[in-house]
Amino acid sequence: MRITTWNVNGLRAALKKGLLEWVEDDPPEALCLQEVRARPEQLDEGALQRLSEIYPSIIWNPAERAGYSGVAVFTNQPALETGAGIGAPRFDSEGRVIWLRYPGFTLFNIYFPNGGRALERVPFKLDFYAHLLEVCDDLHAKGQQIILTGDFNTAHREIDLKNPKANENNTGFLPEERVWIDRYLDKGFVDSYRALYPDRIQYTWWTFIANARSRGIGWRIDYFLVSKTLHERVEDVVIMDGVMGSDHCPVMLKMSEDGES
Repeated sequence: MRITTWNVNGLRAALKKGLLEWVEDDPPEALCLQEVRARPEQLDEGALQRLSEIYPSIIWNPAERAGYSGVAVFTNQPALETGAGIGAPRFDSEGRVIWLRYPGFTLFNIYFPNGGRALERVPFKLDFYAHLLEVCDDLHAKGQQIILTGDFNTAHREIDLKNPKANENNTGFLPEERVWIDRYLDKGFVDSYRALYPDRIQYTWWTFIANARSRGIGWRIDYFLVSKTLHERVEDVVIMDGVMGSDHCPVMLKMSEDGES
């Protein structure tokens, strides 16, 4: 099974920049999008029809505020159960989470909050990390395996961004943000990309300012955190940094079917 995550920075804009053609060329079994900033009725009907032909199951969780946040999952692997949110209205009103329960795991598509340029949203962001981890702890305690994917809005280690020293006081690389990635890893998760490629330098997000992408000045903030026992089935994590259309690039997890080597 292939699961791809992509913060599209506005689905309507991404569709005009070739997202549909990219999907049609080699569609993953599940496509998790963040920051869609649109409701399905706002999309071009022809584009939505073409997506529906590839993906019979499409799940939306838009934010209450128009043109803000929002996540969607497109899949041709029907889930046993699906839902939106993490049971906390102050987070769920922003359309940040969709979950799908499959026979062997539960998949979460997540758009983590940004801390804000003036750091005014950092407490909200940290509270979101904490509440989600409580949800995951409960699922792990029940014997469930989990895949967390999406835009985490945090670079974990210095290797995960081009200019760590210059960003020590900026949201996305604050110590109090980074420690939450550690806490997830301490609670039974594996950063599958970093486990497979401990020394590889690749990024998943680049600011639009000063041609950062072409100059290789980026951050790795889009992840697959996978339960340790499920990580054994992970075959690869591919950062598709050559795919354009957003300030983020897609990241794909390749996982064997249960019981396959």
